[in-house]
Amino acid sequence: MKLKKRKKYSRMRGHRTCGYSAKLNKGKGSRGGMGMSGTGKRADQKKSLVIKLYGNKYFGKQGITSRKAKKKKIEVINLEEIENKFKEGQVDLSEYKILGDGEISKKFIIKAKAASSSAVEKIKKAGGEIVIIKKEKTEKKKEGKTEKIESK
Repeated sequence: MKLKKRKKYSRMRGHRTCGYSAKLNKGKGSRGGMGMSGTGKRADQKKSLVIKLYGNKYFGKQGITSRKAKKKKIEVINLEEIENKFKEGQVDLSEYKILGDGEISKKFIIKAKAASSSAVEKIKKAGGEIVIIKKEKTEKKKEGKTEKIESK
């Protein structure tokens, strides 16, 4: 008569099914990893801790995730940079929006895509001027007639 029954995991060592049938009791694979990996991916474990440490940006996707969608990026430049980089006179910044950060003392005639009201004010105060370039007009044929349409 046995006095102490050994635990199943030690008795079944070396047996493929550990006492179960071949189809039952299969494992569920990896449940995460080390550290914070796998937290909150199943059920609700450690979610409050993760949110406390990292905020809500830890879960889900942020921003534009489609490869096709592209953000329109406007190139910007401040008056301070214009003052330091360019000599007095005409400056072609037709791809930029002019922002009013910094001071300007030279007289500039600037061609730009757009400008903030503070930038326009400061340039005019220094004796310069700003020329805002408007989009080109394109022609579109519609049922034999030619119409001029302004693109934005």
